[in-house]
Amino acid sequence: MSSQRTIQSIYTDGACIGNPGPGGWGVVVYFSDGSVHEIGDAAAKTTNNRMEMQAAIAALSFLKASGHTEPITLYTDSEYLINCVNKWIKTWKRKGWKKADGNPVLNQDLLEQLEQLNSRQVKWQHVRGHTGNEGNERCDTIARAFASGKNPLLQQISEINLFDDFLRTSTDVVVASVSDSDPESMIINKNIREISTLASEINMTDTSNHSTSLSHEELPREMRVVQLRNLVETLRIADEIAEKGYLVTSSELADLMDVHPSAVTSRGDQWRWRNWIVSRVRREGNQILWELERGDRLNDENND
Repeated sequence: MSSQRTIQSIYTDGACIGNPGPGGWGVVVYFSDGSVHEIGDAAAKTTNNRMEMQAAIAALSFLKASGHTEPITLYTDSEYLINCVNKWIKTWKRKGWKKADGNPVLNQDLLEQLEQLNSRQVKWQHVRGHTGNEGNERCDTIARAFASGKNPLLQQISEINLFDDFLRTSTDVVVASVSDSDPESMIINKNIREISTLASEINMTDTSNHSTSLSHEELPREMRVVQLRNLVETLRIADEIAEKGYLVTSSELADLMDVHPSAVTSRGDQWRWRNWIVSRVRREGNQILWELERGDRLNDENND
């Protein structure tokens, strides 16, 4: 990131069709030099409140990965979200995630992530929705587009990669936590290192693409073949994880998909990635564990 470019403000919003139903979320990051970076994604079955929270999680993850240390204002039109982070989380946590009536607090998984990512650096500011505020309106447009099954064109700062150091750190921690004495762990360890190498190769290719402004078709044949081999290796690893029933963490899955970890945790409990159905299984400590199943095989079984 340019030394002159700092984050000025962040807007978040969520949307849901049906509530529960298909949903989407959007984040717009404004920088001091006038540039804009937008993030968003969809969930197959969710609620409006979950989309609001997942937008905030993505925004806070982006802020953390950017290394920005100055106070920042995060704008949202969700009073529920602001009350959660500023008032209710501490009380709910102290009471064992129970409400005053004794019932479990909804969306505990996302609330725990918000608590971990939030800091005094962030000022949460409510903004009225649909009143012409540029940042809020743009977030709403992104969120509604994803909820409707569309892929909106996002403004993104292509010449920066805020997450290189974050991904390297995550991979190092994961590899260090795997026991080399266990045969299955050794296989996972090997796969993680392969994924790390693959991610580095893809990042190098992305940097080359940005600097030359070449489309995939315009790249030299040799480079296209390398990209294809990298893709096949990624799919092979995913297939092995699914076939052997390995559970992977959010960071490991993000490395496999070549996305930021927030793009994994923000998608809900079950969603599709390429040939696989990705399902949240359980939480162990601070880690969410995911399972991959071949979607085409599930369809074949259902048709039998």
